Formats: sequence, C-alpha cells, structure tokens
Amino acid sequence: MYTPPPSPAPYYPPVPPAPRSRRPLVLALAALVAGIAIGVGAVVLVLDPWGKGGSCGPDGVRLNVVSSPEKYGVMKDLAARYSGRDLDGVCVEVAVASKSSGEAMTALARGWNPASDGSVQPDVWSPAAGTWVALLRQRLQEAGRSGVVPDETPGVAVSPLVIAMPRPMAEAMGWPSAQIGWADILKLARDPKGWGLYEHPEWGKFKLGKTNPNYSTSGLNATAGAYFAATGGKELTAADLDRADVRSFVRDVESSIVHYGDTTLTFLSGLQRADDAGQALNYVSAVAVEEMSVRYYNQGNPTGDPAAEGGHAPPKVPLVAIYPKEGSIVSDHPYVALETMEPRKRALAADFLQYLRGGEGQERFARDAFRGYANQVTPAITQENGLLPDQPAQMIAPPAPDVLARALDGWEALRKRSNVLWVVDVSGSMKEQVPGTGKTRMELAKASLVSAMDQFIGVDRVGLWEFATRLDGSRDHRELVPIGPVSQNRAQLKAKVGALQPVSDTGLHDTALAAFEKVRDQRVDGAINSVVLLTDGVNDDAGSISLETLLGKLDKESGVRLFTVGFSGGADHAGLKRIAEATDAQSYDASDAASIDKVIANVTANF
Repeated sequence: MYTPPPSPAPYYPPVPPAPRSRRPLVLALAALVAGIAIGVGAVVLVLDPWGKGGSCGPDGVRLNVVSSPEKYGVMKDLAARYSGRDLDGVCVEVAVASKSSGEAMTALARGWNPASDGSVQPDVWSPAAGTWVALLRQRLQEAGRSGVVPDETPGVAVSPLVIAMPRPMAEAMGWPSAQIGWADILKLARDPKGWGLYEHPEWGKFKLGKTNPNYSTSGLNATAGAYFAATGGKELTAADLDRADVRSFVRDVESSIVHYGDTTLTFLSGLQRADDAGQALNYVSAVAVEEMSVRYYNQGNPTGDPAAEGGHAPPKVPLVAIYPKEGSIVSDHPYVALETMEPRKRALAADFLQYLRGGEGQERFARDAFRGYANQVTPAITQENGLLPDQPAQMIAPPAPDVLARALDGWEALRKRSNVLWVVDVSGSMKEQVPGTGKTRMELAKASLVSAMDQFIGVDRVGLWEFATRLDGSRDHRELVPIGPVSQNRAQLKAKVGALQPVSDTGLHDTALAAFEKVRDQRVDGAINSVVLLTDGVNDDAGSISLETLLGKLDKESGVRLFTVGFSGGADHAGLKRIAEATDAQSYDASDAASIDKVIANVTANF
C-alpha cells in the first residue's frame, strides 16, 4: 500500500505562462497550457454532470467540483468515498463533474453560465496545470474582476510530460537505458531513411502525434520542450526565438507531425484501433502525453475511465515512456477553492483537499500512475508498466510568460501546413430550429464555420463544398471555393459559407468519396491533407454507393484523413465513425447542435 510522507513540502508549479493574443474559436487561450491533454479527451456531462456520492438529503452540504478529464475517474471515486461523513455535525457530500481545463477557465473568466456550461458554477476547480490558474487570474484582472481565485492553489497530484512510443520502436532507439530526447526525434524525423536509420525500414518514416499547443497542455509542453532542446536545454529567451537554428529545429520537429489534435485521446484511440488490426507500428511512431496516459493505454483503457476498465484487452504492442533528456515539464493538478463559494462550504472544501492529499487520496491517485502531490514516485510507475521511476532526470520550468506567448505566436509560422477541404451538408433538415437557440442548424453551423476560417493562416490551403442531392447535374456536391491559399481566398470562403442555404436530401456517401479523392489528387507533400465533412443526417440518396462500398474505397496509405461531424441526434453517427476511422481520422459528435462552436473548434485544432 502506498503511503505518502507525513508532511512533504507541497509541489507548486513553475512560473505560469501568459495567454497569447490570438484566441481560438471558443477556448480562446484555452490552449495555452493544458491537458488536453492531456492525453485524454474533454468531457462535459450535460444531463446530470455531477457524479453523486452519498446523499445527505436536504439538510446536508454539497461541494460541487469541476475536474480536468484525465483525473475525473479518480476524483469521482474519492468523492464517493468521502461523501456521507459528518463534518462538525453536518452531513457533507462532494459531487464531481468533468470539464476540460481550457473550457472551465474560459467559463470562469467570462462568468459561468449553467445553461451553456453544463452545470451550476463549481465551488472548487481542479484543472490539469497551474498555468490555467494564472490564465484565469490574468483574464479576471483584465476584466476588472476580483474575489474569484484564492492566493493558494496547492496541487493534488503530479504527472510529467513524456514521449510515448511503441515499445519495439523505443527499444530500437535504446530504451530503457539510453537517454533519448527531442534532438534524437529530430534526427530521426530529418533522415530520409526514416526508421531505416535504426535498421527497421519496414516502419517507414517517423510520425509524431502531437496536440495543438493552443488547446492542450501536452501540446504546449511538447512545443516548449522542442524550443528548449533547440537551445541546448538552457533557459529560453526572447532572443532565442528569432535564431535561425532554433526556428529550423522546431520547424523540422513539426514537419514529422501526422496531424494535430484537440486531445491526445485522438491519437491513443487511433493507436488502439491500429493495434487491434495488427498495424500499431504503422499508425504513429510517438505521441506526446502525460505519464499516466501510458499506463491507461497499456491497460487497454486509453480514456482512463474507470467504468471502461476491463472492457478492452491490453494492447499487443504496449507503449513506453521516453522522458526527454533535455528535461520534462510537469502538470501539477492544482486545487482551486473558488472564493465565490458559499461561506458555509469553505470548511468542507478545505477538508476535502486534506482528504485528497492524505493517505487514502494519494493511494488512489497512485493506483492510476499519478505521482504524489509532492512529486514522489508511486508504485505503478514501473518499467513493467512502461514507465521509469528514476525519470525524469531533469525538470524544466515553462518559459517566462512573455517568451512563451511569443513562442506560440511564432509556432504559427513553424507548424505543419494544412490542405483542407470543408464539405457542408445543405440538405433540407438543416433548416430545422435548434431548441433554446432561436436559430436553425444551418445558422449555427454557418456562424461556427465563418469563425473557423479565421483560424487558418495565409499559407494554409482551404476549399469549400456544399452537398445535398443533385446539386450539380447528377452530382450531389458542388464546389464553392477551390482548394487554394487562404491568403487569397479567406474572404471568399467566409462569404460562401455565409450564403449556404438548405435545399434537398443528403447524398452523403458519394460526396464523402468524391471529397476524399479530390484531396488525394491535390495532396500537398509536407502538409496535413484532410477533409472535414459536416452532416446532420443519413445517406438518403437511393442511387448512391453503399457505406461498405465507400469504406472499401477509402484508405490510410494516402495520408488523407476524413474527419466527420454528426450535427444532430439523427445523423448516422455509427457510419460517420466508420468513415473517419477508415482514414485514421476522428469522428465528432455534435448531437447537441448548440455545442457546434466547441466541436468545430476541436476539429480545427487538428490543423
């Protein structure tokens, strides 16, 4: 049994980064530093977001906690164990909801809205990293608001960033004894022989999975790590960002990206599917994640959801953790007892924090391979589990806030380019009203898509199609804007999106194939070649190809990924998922049409 030291010095995060000036769709800066990952996906429980523990009845006191997704299962378990006890003569309970750190930060900064944010305002917020707390403080200060965030935000657990790699690949590079870092990743990514450099040409080119640093802690930390490696591991300064060798280093690391993502679960779920098909070594070579995500994946449960434990066999090819030799940045999972909570709950919030940092709480975190709040190694962190208890040998703090903000702005010019075709359903059902919004599905979709076009930079290539049935002679789709440089066609893209109007039925299958083939024919080397198909229905074109025929014509080898968005409860979500997975892409569920802004933001984070 794991028992933490009786009174260790609490771990506090390094100086937090500042938000960047360019704000993504809904998350704004939600991206700057968090977890997204994580490694694991953002979840918002809408119908009943609070995972209830014991019930105290009407005379009890209930503490509402919002947790980052990757530790939601642990927090929910501990809340259930804690609830029902007597505190100073009052029955108390704790209820936990899961919400991504960026979304929660944005909601608290603008003022929590129970209708759109999925729950009542929390009493306690526990994001993935203390950097989110700093971002919230800065946002509140800019808005002239105070009395929300306390001065002290102690952590409840720690997890460092690692480069997760299929074990045979890591062993080919010398794991577990060799010191491996971003410089080695760069050497492998640059070499035209790819894995032939390590006598495994059958593995092809090196392919890195990395979340968008504007949406995810793991993506941000990986980007910062690459910058540190480019400067030889010394403290990063503003002057370093303009050095040609530093920019070249980071650009070449980014060039090995398969595609970006809003959460690391995008990659881990895809890797699990590839492993099931015996293709794990062909899907991705490495993914930047938090340490505990390696343990989750190796248990056959990449989401880390306790309810899913045992539902899938462990992978045939497990992951192992590489701790960058240049140094690792850690997520510290702070506990933020918001000052807006009712005064009668303050003692309860303080007591629950002590419970989380006590023996039972720390033992439960340790079971899921989190490190203790004072950053001590726990029993699940073993080489057998793909983790190394004597690592990381070196920890690094994020760059100073102004340097990090500049680095992220500079990353926009260094990231991998996009070559994307947006395909939008204009069938008649898109004119249906969305309850509670006063708008139709089409109106909501158009507003989100117009905003999405601002997320691409001038050198990206973007095009636009609409589809229904027989829009262009016998074809179900119609080209509105040819795929081309955003520097030339951004205004046209936004104008054409704004002019979309619902018409006939849904020619889904023929359109999906035509769009895939179009991008495949216009594939750009060194870019993220993708289709994004948004639909609110099912294929109802009787003369079209079947789903099975469509799946048989899609492929993974071309590198074109077909992301799908189901924009209503009536969409063929199962079919859309199969279409996306046939190209190693992700399917997004926007059954709640009012959530389309968030969904489109998550989709756009792949580019």
